[in-house]
Amino acid sequence: MDLDVFVTAHRAEWDRLDHLLRRGRHLTGAEADELVALYQRTATHLSLIQSSAPDPMLTGRLTQLVARARSTVTGTRRATWRDAVRFLTAGFPAAVYRSRHWWIPTAVLSTVLAAIIGWWIGTHPEVQATIAAPDELRQLTRPGGEYETYYSSHPAASFAAQVWTNNAQAAAMCLTLGAFLCVPVIWILFLNVLNLGVGIGLMSSAGRLDTFLGLVLPHGLLELTAVFVAAGTGLRLGWTVIDPGPQSRRTALAQQGRAAIGMAIGLALVLFVSGVIEGFVTPSGLPTWARIAIGIAAELAFLAYVYILGGRAAREGYTGDLDAADRSAELPAAA
Repeated sequence: MDLDVFVTAHRAEWDRLDHLLRRGRHLTGAEADELVALYQRTATHLSLIQSSAPDPMLTGRLTQLVARARSTVTGTRRATWRDAVRFLTAGFPAAVYRSRHWWIPTAVLSTVLAAIIGWWIGTHPEVQATIAAPDELRQLTRPGGEYETYYSSHPAASFAAQVWTNNAQAAAMCLTLGAFLCVPVIWILFLNVLNLGVGIGLMSSAGRLDTFLGLVLPHGLLELTAVFVAAGTGLRLGWTVIDPGPQSRRTALAQQGRAAIGMAIGLALVLFVSGVIEGFVTPSGLPTWARIAIGIAAELAFLAYVYILGGRAAREGYTGDLDAADRSAELPAAA
């Protein structure tokens, strides 16, 4: 494409669009229709220039012009409580439901790996010796030891806030770092699995696995599910870099990235619930069966939320992405 000829042929249209935009709300009906038509044509011109004859200055001018025109045509919209309700009842659960083919295998494999690590450590004293000295291991695993006092070492409210912050950061890292070809997500996930496996192994070797599970399960079921959802979504985002499917890589990454940001917000709320359980229920004087029952109830409530509300929302077309009106315009591709 001859760029000079193209600019000469369409400069008048761009100038006219700029003129109409400067007039703002003082447009007649015919002028408003003309503005919409010029906006659509200019968006097509921008796409052609970007794909055939990229020129930084011209691209910058037309990008700004298209953005201004889009803002004028579509208008601005303020977020409302209705948007928050729709996100919590449709967008977020639909995103979790749609990514289940990633986070469920992640959860299964991670759980199996934690069990294997726990068995390996618990049945091999020489491995335990590489973790800590015998006196230190006894301090960790004895009745009233560090594994037990950890959950009551701080006031419940501050402990719950600290746990929530740490877990939310880990989930956010899984979601955002997935774009780096999945590697950081796998590492973060492995550290969590290793930590769990070490606890299982050491406490089982001391004959106190039931105590350990009684401390971990009340909050751990929901907490680990949230981490697995975050990791699975991060892995899905990383795979999009490798295989974007029928969409362009930029479009596919933008769509998955926006959904991941929304999931970070939703998972922060889920982890808040698990943090409250960890801060107030886990160290409480309730019987072990009651504490575990609370954890199971929270986990089942989340799964029902995902599979009932999320499944229905997914079938209605929700993906967890922004509404079409809130997304940047996707310019037509050149033929």
